[in-house]
Amino acid sequence: MSEEIKQLQKMIDDAKNIVVLTGAGISTASGIPDIRSATGAMNNKDLIKKYKYDYETIVSHSFFMARTDEFYRYYKEQMVFKNAKPNIAHKYLADLEKRKNVTIITQNIDGLHHFAGSHNIIEFHGTVFKNTCMDCGEKYSLEDIMVQEGVPHCKRCGGTIKPDVVLFEEGIDYQAITDSVNATQHADLLLVIGSSLVVYPAAGIPNYFKGNNIAIINKNATPLDDYAKLVIHDDIIKVFEQLK
Repeated sequence: MSEEIKQLQKMIDDAKNIVVLTGAGISTASGIPDIRSATGAMNNKDLIKKYKYDYETIVSHSFFMARTDEFYRYYKEQMVFKNAKPNIAHKYLADLEKRKNVTIITQNIDGLHHFAGSHNIIEFHGTVFKNTCMDCGEKYSLEDIMVQEGVPHCKRCGGTIKPDVVLFEEGIDYQAITDSVNATQHADLLLVIGSSLVVYPAAGIPNYFKGNNIAIINKNATPLDDYAKLVIHDDIIKVFEQLK
């Protein structure tokens, strides 16, 4: 066990109230591509050529409203990974919740923290597993929308169903922000796992942390590295395989 891992283990062992901020990097080992790497959705030229629009355009509120069929083609093919399974990092955090007061604030929409067994989760950007009719508010599961060809419509009123995920140009749910800030202010350890910390307002959550114990586990550097007590630039799975 390296000195970095020993230090991380001690920080976790000594903490009582832990906030974990997770980004796309925690789920890549589960087969879900990230967004901002050189091969991620934002920079993948093959995807842009196939769908004729870049990622930020397709995954925006205005595009959803204007070209709903094209949005759903991309969404169903590139953003839904219903067969993905939690990896060791997700499972470790779920087990940690049995021993500590843990709040997970996730930027991911994949639901893997739920499937791993965590309960205290704030899905900052929503989840693909919840969907709502824009006209009458009827709720639908992921399976309900995946079985419909093209744009899914409400069985009750015929309205368009929208995934409960936050698109570009949309605001974050007020309760998600409030709960995230409150949990972070009362934490004695902040773990950042697999997040580039460049997507706001989620990237601003660490600003509310009042303690000194910040640990960042991410392959690449983040804007918060210089302020963290511990920074581990390594494969997330390798790190969590060594923790207990």
